[in-house]
Amino acid sequence: MSAEDLEKYETEQELTLYREYRDVVGIFKYVVETDRRFYLCNSVDVKARTEAGEVFFEVTINDAWVWDMYRPARFAKSVKVLTFKDVNVEELATSDLELPK
Repeated sequence: MSAEDLEKYETEQELTLYREYRDVVGIFKYVVETDRRFYLCNSVDVKARTEAGEVFFEVTINDAWVWDMYRPARFAKSVKVLTFKDVNVEELATSDLELPK
């Protein structure tokens, strides 16, 4: 496989991932961003912990979709993340306009 083929493959994977994100974002309440991953989820709990003078975050995420083009299954029932870096949690705005079903 040439470098050009690999680049084309990765570009196609990223586009597929973006399209999937666009399709599922409306069913989630929160966006969670850690230093390693980006999640969409419906439940998130962040706790600051201290051990041996070091502060870290314990993040529990339920009913999640993971932004990762190398994962074959991006939906996860439960995720636990331990990190010493920042965690960003945003509540997604719900649209006032409901489309007819």
